[in-house]
Amino acid sequence: MAVVSATVGPGVRVPRRHAQWWLAWRRYKRNKLAVAGAACVAVYLVLGLIGPWVAPQNYAQANFLYANHPPSLRFPFGTDGLGHDMLSQVLWSMRNAIEITFGASLLSFAIGVTLGLWGGLRGGVADMVIMRLVDFMFAIPQFFLSLFLVVAMGRTVWPILLAIGIPGWAQYARLVRGLVLGMRNGEMVEAARAFGASRAHIARRYLLPNVSNSMLVQIAFGIPVDLTVMAGLSVVGLGLRPPLPSFGNMIAQAGANVLGYPWLMYFPAAIFAVILLSFLFVADGLQEALNPRAEDGGRRARRFGFGARGRLF
Repeated sequence: MAVVSATVGPGVRVPRRHAQWWLAWRRYKRNKLAVAGAACVAVYLVLGLIGPWVAPQNYAQANFLYANHPPSLRFPFGTDGLGHDMLSQVLWSMRNAIEITFGASLLSFAIGVTLGLWGGLRGGVADMVIMRLVDFMFAIPQFFLSLFLVVAMGRTVWPILLAIGIPGWAQYARLVRGLVLGMRNGEMVEAARAFGASRAHIARRYLLPNVSNSMLVQIAFGIPVDLTVMAGLSVVGLGLRPPLPSFGNMIAQAGANVLGYPWLMYFPAAIFAVILLSFLFVADGLQEALNPRAEDGGRRARRFGFGARGRLF
């Protein structure tokens, strides 16, 4: 059986089913900031996964003889008031951030896509109830709802993951529902219904593949939002319970001593800012790559120092 192929560039032919992703990758590579952001995200993920094994010390190991020690060869990021090695704290914070933010984003994604598909495809009372729930979720700021859930459930990894993930499903549900409404009366869906296909089969076979691009972009923008919410919870004293480290905990604890011991603030804040910006650059690059209509607008915006979504570079 012959493999149907398509030409995606001079002398370049790939299977037709892969042509869309090949073209998206070519568009993505044109965005240098997105490529740099992807490299930083890759380094962050690797360090976060192997951090506990390469960290010089355990995150809870204190050494009062070296309390508030400035950066040196032994302590590259210095130490805090209890003698904790800040480099070890940063590596463990990366691990905790990966577990919580990626888990929360996947939870929001799963809930939102399921409800959006169901409401948009079924319509009627089910769609009305889901959309009223979406309106209710948007009426309450996500951060305050996460605060309430953390107080109710606790301050360990899983309660905070749930507290961040549960309030975030509404944005996915609204987007998927809108996309499904535009496709549910299309020819391919009507043909599938005529052949007796179930709603679950239609959603899995015809609707999900057509909303995957938009969902990938949405989850890429959702991860930095969850990172910010996690850091905000720590800053107000409702993040991971010490001695569990997080970027928000380190930044909050360093605030009172920033003039005397500035390294306690500079290293965690700078690394957190780089991680956040890297995810935003990747999300902008994905939006341009998977939505060709946004490519020209994004290129024109970057000439004047702004991203495709209006953020200043």
